[in-house]
Amino acid sequence: MSRSKSWARGAVLSVAALVIGLGLAACGSDSGGGGPKIALLLPESKTTRYEAHDHPEFEDAVNAACSDCDLIYSNANQDAAQQQSQMEAALTDGADVVVLDPVDSSSAASMVQLAKQQNVPVVSYDRLILDTPDVNAYVSFDNVRVGQLQGESLSKKLASDGNPNGPIVRINGSPTDNNAKLFGQGAASAFSQAGVQVAKEYDTPDWSPDQAQTEMDQAITALGKTGFKGVYAMNDGTAGGAIAAMQAAGVDPSSVPTTGQDAELEAVQRILAGTQYMTVYKATKPEAKAAADIAVALAQGKPIPAGMITTKTNNGSTDVPSVLLTPQAATKDNIKSVTYGGQPLIAADGYWTPEEVCTSQFQSACQAAGIS
Repeated sequence: MSRSKSWARGAVLSVAALVIGLGLAACGSDSGGGGPKIALLLPESKTTRYEAHDHPEFEDAVNAACSDCDLIYSNANQDAAQQQSQMEAALTDGADVVVLDPVDSSSAASMVQLAKQQNVPVVSYDRLILDTPDVNAYVSFDNVRVGQLQGESLSKKLASDGNPNGPIVRINGSPTDNNAKLFGQGAASAFSQAGVQVAKEYDTPDWSPDQAQTEMDQAITALGKTGFKGVYAMNDGTAGGAIAAMQAAGVDPSSVPTTGQDAELEAVQRILAGTQYMTVYKATKPEAKAAADIAVALAQGKPIPAGMITTKTNNGSTDVPSVLLTPQAATKDNIKSVTYGGQPLIAADGYWTPEEVCTSQFQSACQAAGIS
């Protein structure tokens, strides 16, 4: 069943609640069925992009490329065992191809092996599946570059604030997500080059904003309210947790630049309001379309469309044919104009519309940024 963009955004909270409550959301195309079956298995809903963007945008792209394809959809709620069950269910349901964004990048190899035994190709989506030779393709962003953008942006801001060496608090993502490793590599290289010192560092299980808030509480207790000059938060959810901790402790977050990524709606609003310094915009529509086009071809027994593969990425077992898109840094200075792959960050046809961003609380900030 096709979902429009506006429907998806209006229903994202109810969809997320359904996913959380049931642990499995599955639907088929309303095209009448009978065509190839494509399974999309996403890892979690705490990061809002998956239900607000990846799921509906992937479904729209599949429907545009294959009118008789059926979509099998599941969200694992950050539970690797549940995702294993969802893979088994998708294969039982006759999936012809599986697009998998793994909860655990390493343990997902067993899921790929299960699909391989049934001659079902697997596309690794957004997060790389590790240590298996049987991944057919990988679609994501240049995730080392994501970390570099975060680290470079924070380093430059610290220098302009007169704190070129920091120190900073590092709040990383989930240790089971290979992307977190790549983001960290990119950020570390930027901090090393700039001479930025890390005073406290934490890994954040499940990318949980609540856990990030607890970690930031611990850092403030250990370092004091003035013992850090910036916060490297690996995504917008952990940034939100860190900012909430600072506010609760009486630390003005506008004086402590904080990074993020994913361009979540609340993060965009925080950037406009000055409480979050930057995010990394990863346009999900071209990412979802690339994955959908590859999945449709494989489901129809065709090769990956010519010209789509731009590089190869080693997953510890093989070099996986890859489509790696380009991330964009967004701060208050450029947030109005950031765009990628035909999808502006803020526009009537963008990742977020001005109406979604510029609610009553943020109207003055939007006006100051030239957004209306």
